[in-house]
Amino acid sequence: MPKYVIEREIPGAGKFTAEQLKGISQTSCNVLDKMGPHIQWLHSYVTTDKIYCVYIAPNEEMVREHAKQGGFPANSVSKVSTIIDPTTAE
Repeated sequence: MPKYVIEREIPGAGKFTAEQLKGISQTSCNVLDKMGPHIQWLHSYVTTDKIYCVYIAPNEEMVREHAKQGGFPANSVSKVSTIIDPTTAE
């Protein structure tokens, strides 16, 4: 199944408290539960003013629907074509 990276512009995201991040995570998980097993959140990276999320989903539309239902921005949704890491150099 395809993997997607979602860029969410959220001013001040890097200053969110653990409790705020927990709330966002709970909202996301609740929406995912309603949407069924075809979409999965792997993890996210929180930066100063953005959150980058990695999802597995059958298509971009499902990723955007998750964002809509959760009230999250999805400023950019990019399908991952290849994953590389240090072992790629071997």
